[in-house]
Amino acid sequence: FIPSSMSMMMGCSLQLRLPPPPPPTLCYSSYSFLLPTTAAKSPTSRCYGSSSTSSAAARKKGKQVKAVLQSAAAQKPEKEDEDEEDFQVLTAIKTVYNHILILDTPKSRLLLLDSTNNVHSMLNKGTKWTGSYWDEFATLPPLLPQGPIAIFGLGGGTSAHLMLDLWPSLQLEGWEIDEILIDKSRDYLGLCDLEKHTADGGVLNIHIGDAFSPDAAISGGYAGIIIDLFAEGKVLPQLEQAATWLELYDRLMPNGRLMVNCGAGEDSLTANNAVSQHDGSSIDGTWKLNATIRALCEAFPGQVNWKKMPQSACENYLALTGSLPDLCAWSDALPKELKSSVIQWRACNIHDR
Repeated sequence: FIPSSMSMMMGCSLQLRLPPPPPPTLCYSSYSFLLPTTAAKSPTSRCYGSSSTSSAAARKKGKQVKAVLQSAAAQKPEKEDEDEEDFQVLTAIKTVYNHILILDTPKSRLLLLDSTNNVHSMLNKGTKWTGSYWDEFATLPPLLPQGPIAIFGLGGGTSAHLMLDLWPSLQLEGWEIDEILIDKSRDYLGLCDLEKHTADGGVLNIHIGDAFSPDAAISGGYAGIIIDLFAEGKVLPQLEQAATWLELYDRLMPNGRLMVNCGAGEDSLTANNAVSQHDGSSIDGTWKLNATIRALCEAFPGQVNWKKMPQSACENYLALTGSLPDLCAWSDALPKELKSSVIQWRACNIHDR
């Protein structure tokens, strides 16, 4: 969401493979659906209040989305709820950076951006958990010194919602380049609620601008920085360069850490490597399939840790700078829903094969 000249995209949350030919994928909270090819077209620049609007463009978009949801419902076991096909198009608007589409379903509100049709943020109605990498970001605070935590790639604020729910005294500094996206997220994704101080003093401060610019640095440094910066479904090329990580690391206070969504592994390597078939396992050496982690290891030799999300969460790689934490102590500091996930972290070893 944050580069100066490109729109940001979060990685896919979950994926369900359907029969070919494969049109663009719409990732949902527990499913991903295949959109008709026409759904990849940009929404009109006009903003629509809901799917009930008389606008022909909104009705057309609504029909496309309904076809997606109905198709997905047909793929689900009969015992599961069938209300996932019900939805409203809350807003559809084109900005300089994004083609914003926010959907309301019985279980979630979903933010889609641009032609990938991936879900970039979600606000679940019945649970705070997403089952994806957003939950992993909420494990970071126990590892950090006292101080503000930055989110570079705020989007609709999924991670911020969960972090302030679990750690209500946090001071979060969210950076996003698309001001209209922030406005729509305030209207429909509850972002404005996070800008109010909690009873424990926690708050999300929102900044509109380029996270790579010097303006995103603060005096004294951040206790931690969460980095979730993508464009066109891929990690920004800057994040595959060691020099970028050295610059970002300079924005931390002593003992601060970076936690990074590094995206998927390289297709050409993954296709020829049997370890990629293991669901969610952090197997020695597989981190080398990810260019962002390789750049981090070049910048911080011996001070990078990694894990791979399960296949159900699109097999994204995550990275954490600093020495490998005491995993048992880290787990003990977390709610039960997150305890087991941190045990999968491993230190990067250049001798891994």
